Amino acid sequence: MRIVVLIKQVPDTTEVRIDRETNTLIREGVPSIINPFDMYALEEGLRMREAAGEGTVTVMSMGPPQVEDALREALAIGVDEAVLLSDRAFAGSDTWSTSYTLAAGIRKLGDADVILCGKQAIDGDTAQVGPGVARLLGIPQVAYVKKITLDGDSCTAERMMEDGHDVLRIPLPALFTVVKDINEPRLPSLKGKMRAKKAEITVWGEGDLDVDPEELGLDGSPTRVMKIFAPELKAGGVVFEGEVGETVPRLVEELLPVLRGEAQ
Repeated sequence: MRIVVLIKQVPDTTEVRIDRETNTLIREGVPSIINPFDMYALEEGLRMREAAGEGTVTVMSMGPPQVEDALREALAIGVDEAVLLSDRAFAGSDTWSTSYTLAAGIRKLGDADVILCGKQAIDGDTAQVGPGVARLLGIPQVAYVKKITLDGDSCTAERMMEDGHDVLRIPLPALFTVVKDINEPRLPSLKGKMRAKKAEITVWGEGDLDVDPEELGLDGSPTRVMKIFAPELKAGGVVFEGEVGETVPRLVEELLPVLRGEAQ
């Protein structure tokens, strides 16, 4: 069984800078981490391999060379191999172009039985890349999954819904985007960290993939950010200090005009 986990390196800071010419994030020099939701996908991949007693878990990401740090963290946790898709031609990709490039990377890697992703990335919050990859590969996908049970060439997945959950049975290969309810991610061991430090990471660029150059990067991205602005900061609230017997009457006095529609 081959399990592929797609991860993204995201800024670990609220001080995100924007390139005003391209309307994209400036990632150079900004501390980064593995997207938190992707950690649950990594853990699920490892649990699947352990339950099957065989197979490999490959972690794949697209981005600049610094993404190697995230891939080594995944190797330290226990994945078998890591692949980085990195080329200046990929820079500025939107979700369409990112999905296109990742799908090409998976095809080059070979047949994958299960592809796992976090439900969304915390920097974009679009939740589009996982389903986009599945569509481009022509395989079924289930989003917001909280449980996966493998059974030979098929599996049962529980998908979170607003009013409960769905239980779906689908054939493999398939792609799943998972939520944090699915498991509890493990921490890397000292042995794992030492192994990851020495591990070789496969790096593929545009020339290594079967891709159309016009579909890559900023030029291949059909969406454009037309305007970026910082939201206005709202004024702070009123703080009532003192004993409950004193502050509650003051709070009621403050709220009554609002409830009556008399506040200016």
